[in-house]
Amino acid sequence: MSHHQVANLASLLSQTAALFPERAGLIQGERVWTWREIDARVNALVQGLRSLGVKAGDKMLVQSRNNAALFESCWAAFRLGAVWVPTNFRLTPPEIAYLGSSSEATVMLAEDCFASHVDAVQEASSRLRHVVTIGKARDGEIGYESLVAANLGAPHEAAEVEADTPLWYFYTSGTTGRPKAAMLTHGQMAFVVTNHLADLIPGTDENDRSIAVAPLSHGAGIHALLNVARGAATVLLPSDKLEPEIFWQLVEAHRVSNVFTVPTIVKMLVEDPAVDRYDHSSLRYMIYAGAPMYRADQKRALQKLGKVLVQYFGLGEVTGCITVLPPSMHAAEDTDPNANVGSCGRPRTGMQVAILDDQMQPVPAGTVGEICCRGPAVFAGYFNNPEATEKALRGGWFHTGDLGRMDDRGLLYITGRESDMYISGGSNVYPREVEEVLLTHPGVAEVAVLGMPDEKWGEIGVAVIVASHSGLTAEALLAHLDGRCAKYRWPRHFLFWDSLPKSGYGKVTKKDIRTRLIERGELQPAVHA
Repeated sequence: MSHHQVANLASLLSQTAALFPERAGLIQGERVWTWREIDARVNALVQGLRSLGVKAGDKMLVQSRNNAALFESCWAAFRLGAVWVPTNFRLTPPEIAYLGSSSEATVMLAEDCFASHVDAVQEASSRLRHVVTIGKARDGEIGYESLVAANLGAPHEAAEVEADTPLWYFYTSGTTGRPKAAMLTHGQMAFVVTNHLADLIPGTDENDRSIAVAPLSHGAGIHALLNVARGAATVLLPSDKLEPEIFWQLVEAHRVSNVFTVPTIVKMLVEDPAVDRYDHSSLRYMIYAGAPMYRADQKRALQKLGKVLVQYFGLGEVTGCITVLPPSMHAAEDTDPNANVGSCGRPRTGMQVAILDDQMQPVPAGTVGEICCRGPAVFAGYFNNPEATEKALRGGWFHTGDLGRMDDRGLLYITGRESDMYISGGSNVYPREVEEVLLTHPGVAEVAVLGMPDEKWGEIGVAVIVASHSGLTAEALLAHLDGRCAKYRWPRHFLFWDSLPKSGYGKVTKKDIRTRLIERGELQPAVHA
């Protein structure tokens, strides 16, 4: 671990505010926040949090939909030398309670519509000392806006940090069922921001505009950092529902040049008739990540938008920096040598990608093995989880758990996953998390959840159930999941079988379940590029 001082990542915001004080930094509906205003509000929030006793190293849990406060809160955490712990706002109170207690958060910022999530965290965690509410505060809570207002005019004070000082716990679900906090650091993120600017949105400057369509708690939040670094404003949607018509209206109105999203959303946006009614000629980079994209969807997007697609492959632990397929390596015609059909691109600048076998030896080009990488984008490990850290970083490489091959030009092709994770609408779903909740229903004796290909969502979950009594219905199981498990994880299909196939060790074998589903015509075989 390196123990030298580095720039506090929050300097990206202060530098931009000094350079472009009167330019727009954040836009939502009619409201425009200038860089000067955002920077001053962040300073006020830092001062306000310090006055509450929040200090460097403390963890700040944030439960909010996309809004100005969520956008500001990360910069305040970084500037404080604290750790930003944003959640996926769609998770249920019990799921958030686990994130609050496992991250050891001492302060929670929450939008007022998430009161039951706040209560759940307070019940689960003895460490939580302060709740700052975005909107209307309840008794014992502190209003976000009043905390900022009371401290406006506070001087700029950024904590001294080292390369390995954590700044963000990026929660990633694990195959083991419980989500893990990947520790992102100031040194790592300085590289990541630079790398993303070089590889994803090269040439971006203060005249550009970005639009956030996904929650700022994960990939879209990383993407927002890049635009702040360059002084490009971020446009937030007026509500948390993505409506294609409104998206294209905003692209035209604000001359939006870049957006970070996922394949299912790209598909939805370009299939909507509104795409033809608005001027989107300003759009230079439509970045998609988080899942493979079906070739037909890729072609349609290229036909509608031109050469603006950028694909990247990465995980939270390496903050997206594994490979990139830039606009020049996409083409609508399969015969075009630049089409690179089925590839997720070349290694990211400054990163090394290798395909390793079980003995952690590199395999020849064209051979399938585990996709591994190393370089400055690799995280500092999982918080409070040395076993998982050791496993992920064994042999000096970060192990993705994805299977793939590289061609002789160094382009990567993903062929599958070691785990039974599937990706629905761009979100990772780990079946074991869902299976554990379903097994708490008294009528469920055994269960297996697996992903199946789906035109709209990429993949969807199918649950195969062995019931302990007759009369168990899909409706009863969905009612059981309600409030215990985020909706995006719910299986779309429930099948009831008399028994599940088992290995010689008595372990349920998903491979055999998949085969049986295909044989019975209950599941289409997956098509890999």
